[in-house]
Amino acid sequence: MDHHEIFKMTLPDPPPATLRLRIDTDALAANWRALDRLSGSAEAGAAVKADGYGLGIDHVMPALLSAGARHFFVAHWSEVPDVLRHTDGATIAVLHGVTNESEANYAKATGAIPVLNSLHQAQIWLESGGGPCHLMVDSGINRLGVEPDQLGNPLLQRLEIDTLLSHLASADEDSEQNARQQGIFRQAIPQFNTRKLSLANSAGIALGSDYHFDITRPGLSLYGGVPRAELSEHIQQVAYLEAAVLQLRDLSAGDAVGYNATWRAERSTRVAVLSLGYADGFLRSWGAEGALQHNGQRLPILGRVSMDMVIVDCSDVEVQEGDFCQVIYGLPQASKIAELSQYELLTVLGSRFDRVS
Repeated sequence: MDHHEIFKMTLPDPPPATLRLRIDTDALAANWRALDRLSGSAEAGAAVKADGYGLGIDHVMPALLSAGARHFFVAHWSEVPDVLRHTDGATIAVLHGVTNESEANYAKATGAIPVLNSLHQAQIWLESGGGPCHLMVDSGINRLGVEPDQLGNPLLQRLEIDTLLSHLASADEDSEQNARQQGIFRQAIPQFNTRKLSLANSAGIALGSDYHFDITRPGLSLYGGVPRAELSEHIQQVAYLEAAVLQLRDLSAGDAVGYNATWRAERSTRVAVLSLGYADGFLRSWGAEGALQHNGQRLPILGRVSMDMVIVDCSDVEVQEGDFCQVIYGLPQASKIAELSQYELLTVLGSRFDRVS
């Protein structure tokens, strides 16, 4: 036994973190059921890429499975092992497809299904021996996907396609692009013999039955995001962030706080230094209008957010060192305060939070 193994065996468990991320798994399950219901005759899947949109795959997968989800979407092959702890490979779709022989072989070994995005990827998959796959059609987002004028290529007819997919670019807006993309997707369908069809993301579900097909692919709204107003009454908050007070300070008029002294006290002010910063995904954009809360009372942010700390005004709030304060993290409201997308608010969350559910 080497030194590192002995060290790990004798090292005590670390103390509780001064950052907490509570995941309301009941709300997560309720969100999936609501989105499944809103998908009509289609079945809702679940995008669990980026470690379950930043919340932790081992927290979100049990909740989604218990709610009834059976189709899961990740982006990278590196995300497959964590999902495999909870479900079998045939339920996992890998959106980036196979870009080389190694990825194709890994797909075969794990049973996860690649979403093929180009003729090149189709060739790689067939050369590896083929088998069940999904196929992405680019209907106008000009990201990943086979272009419509390539759909007649004989290479694609050799594929064993389970699900034909496309992806909406502007479903969160009332854009003419939505109907245009849906039309292009419908034109592609007769060219393939597939088991299932999938177009709608979270926002696409709210566009109605013409967009639902067989499988919908909610992501953001599972985790509390509201990309369209029609979803607001159906979606519950899932992520709750808390940071501990490290120190209390009494400032005099003229005292400045934080880097570059961007805020200076005009009068005597009591402030709290919290264990939260941009390394945790609490970015500097929160500083201008941002605030935390303690027992429902607002704690305005003062000065610039640091890497590991943020300073708040607690002059009118009863706060003690060691208390936990809450970040305002209902995603639609937080998005307006921080001027970040709801997607960014979730996926930037760092590793220093104690994630609990």
